[in-house]
Amino acid sequence: MNDTPGWTSPGSAPSDGHDGSGVPRPAAPSDANGSAPQWSKDQPPAGQWSPPTGQTPAPPRQGPGWGAPPPNAHGGRPPAAKPGVIPLRPLGMGEILDGAAKTLRIYWRTVLAITVTVAVISQIADILAQRYLVPEAPATSPDASPAEALEQSLDAAQSSLIGLGPALLVTLMASLVSAALLTVVISRAILGRPVSLSAAWQEARPRLLQLLGLTLLLALISTGLVLVGLLPGLLIGGAAGVALALLGGLGALAAVVWLMIRFSLASPALMLERGSVTQSLKRSAKLVQGAWWRIFGITLLTQLLIFVFAMIVAIPFTVIGIAIDGDGFSGMLSGTTTTFGWPFLIVTGIGGVITSAITYPISAGVTVLLYVDQRIRREALDLELARAAGLPGYGPTPGEQTVGG
Repeated sequence: MNDTPGWTSPGSAPSDGHDGSGVPRPAAPSDANGSAPQWSKDQPPAGQWSPPTGQTPAPPRQGPGWGAPPPNAHGGRPPAAKPGVIPLRPLGMGEILDGAAKTLRIYWRTVLAITVTVAVISQIADILAQRYLVPEAPATSPDASPAEALEQSLDAAQSSLIGLGPALLVTLMASLVSAALLTVVISRAILGRPVSLSAAWQEARPRLLQLLGLTLLLALISTGLVLVGLLPGLLIGGAAGVALALLGGLGALAAVVWLMIRFSLASPALMLERGSVTQSLKRSAKLVQGAWWRIFGITLLTQLLIFVFAMIVAIPFTVIGIAIDGDGFSGMLSGTTTTFGWPFLIVTGIGGVITSAITYPISAGVTVLLYVDQRIRREALDLELARAAGLPGYGPTPGEQTVGG
């Protein structure tokens, strides 16, 4: 029996290449002859599925959220089904954050096996790059003119980026693998069903190249927007050019933020719906439409919480690293050097592993749960998830045959 829900949207409109073919359908009552009716090949419009067998018909969804649910026998509202880490209904911001934290707490063995491995590989690559690849910062003259000081700063930044290039590439690949595996784990946690590391890897592996392509495409688009915003000011030069570059840079930054939120759900769409990169971008834009500010707010709050947690962990490890690294501590006091040795790099690397092991699943969890929440609001995905979880009254689980079917 397959417990995978039909992520290709049982109630979505057949746009963007999602015609619903191959998606398990909710159970339907038998006709007068005792045989199950045949489903039409045409996908019904969004939010117009019949309710599961034996259930009270759900009210029509109004706008991006629920209509008022019917009262139960005692005059209250019936609780939503909750087979896993979230209730199967439109989610609030607190429930999204809580669902991500619950996934880490309940399935910590699988989650930490993924995130600790990824964090260790990333930190080792970063430590080796800082120790052997990053050149020493060029000496700066206090008598240098502003133009010379700016040129020296740019040269130092360029050499640092070149030295850290291999480490950034390793970190990117490790982060992609982590995001892919965590998406699979979280999708099962919604159903209350754990998944092993090997099973998550087998399911995520075929999508890794496409996920890499999606990530690189978004990075290229962001870089292109920034260059377009800065280029006119750089070409003009002078005070007017600086002012124009500043305005263009701010405009480009706003455009990049808008675009990244618009495409923020492309990664889970790619992993769970198994479409192409282009289809995933279109799906994300469709799901985010009308909810941009809400998704932006939740994403921003999540990143702020992650930043605060990272600082809480990083500060004591940094202080300890400086204290046990004699050269670095004495150099900071004398003001002659900021180069740190192995003790500092190892201690701060341990802090980085701890931070990444906790923040990776939270960040990935919020993204996946935002995707699920938008599909519940737009496409009645909660009915399909309840059926995939094997809840009574929602028909057979995927892969089972109905009597007479």
